[in-house]
Amino acid sequence: MNRPELICPAGTPAALRTAVDAGADAVYCGFQNATNARNFPGLNFTPDELAASIDYAHRAGAKVLLALNTFSPAGKFALWADAVAIGARLGVDAFIVADIGVADHIARNYPGCRLHLSVQAAASSPEAIRYYCERFGVKRVVLPRILTIPEIRTLAAEIPCEIETFVFGNHGLMVEGRCSLTHYATALSTNMDGVCSPAGDVHYDKAADGCVATRLGGFTIDRFSPCEQAGYPTICKGRYRAPVRDKPYYAFEEPVSINLLAMVPQLIEAGIAAFKIEGRQRSRAYVRTVVTTFRAAIDAACAGEVADLPDLTALTEGQKQTKGAFETKKWR
Repeated sequence: MNRPELICPAGTPAALRTAVDAGADAVYCGFQNATNARNFPGLNFTPDELAASIDYAHRAGAKVLLALNTFSPAGKFALWADAVAIGARLGVDAFIVADIGVADHIARNYPGCRLHLSVQAAASSPEAIRYYCERFGVKRVVLPRILTIPEIRTLAAEIPCEIETFVFGNHGLMVEGRCSLTHYATALSTNMDGVCSPAGDVHYDKAADGCVATRLGGFTIDRFSPCEQAGYPTICKGRYRAPVRDKPYYAFEEPVSINLLAMVPQLIEAGIAAFKIEGRQRSRAYVRTVVTTFRAAIDAACAGEVADLPDLTALTEGQKQTKGAFETKKWR
């Protein structure tokens, strides 16, 4: 089997070092601004931190990928252009881009830099992917989480670039890069400001009966009984009331994480070049455990062996996991 790269999250320099030490082939990270889709206080890198982190990773034989995976609003492109210039100067191994304008800027001004197409671009057809490859020189596409393994195998034979896909973490809605829900509630956009459900707009209200209501801005997103663990309020994973239903229901998606640990051999066989773990906002303990586990699974599969791997359910959202569309499509 071809040995795929293991691409791991780094929300902080400490998390980057943890991922590298745990066996990551590459880590992905972003700057402390709207150019990346995890623009939360306390996360991400200054240019000096990124420079030191690149040195640490390269000395260990690992790569650093810079996520510029948001969309530039009109009149603000200079922020993205500056991020590209800094990343190129520091020697990042690839830029992960979503905005077609950012891709064009890098292709024209930094032709020697490697481009990866972000999942935020939502490119899943051979025609769309070939366009990015031919027009901007994209070398790898991060696929949306909507394809089965047979579909990925077919796609791999029809495109001129590598395939990267998520194997653990946030399940996400089915069309990445098109979410306006958090902007409606908070006036901040996931895709342009880089923040979904900003912490300053999150509130937890505990009632006398012990129930906890979670709110985002002025909107109640969910209500948890005393025996339930209150989750972080994101609109797409909230429970809502409707006149036609007897009880609150998940209108979009339940809190659940994708976990493809059991499918590692099939994913390698399908021609996937890189496995991506989601979770730049998660702890170093999360990074260490998940990276170590998938490192062992990949190495075992490539050696034709079966690894004895731990259960990762405790690290999933809502302590629930799914194989999603990778196994079969079950649309609501």
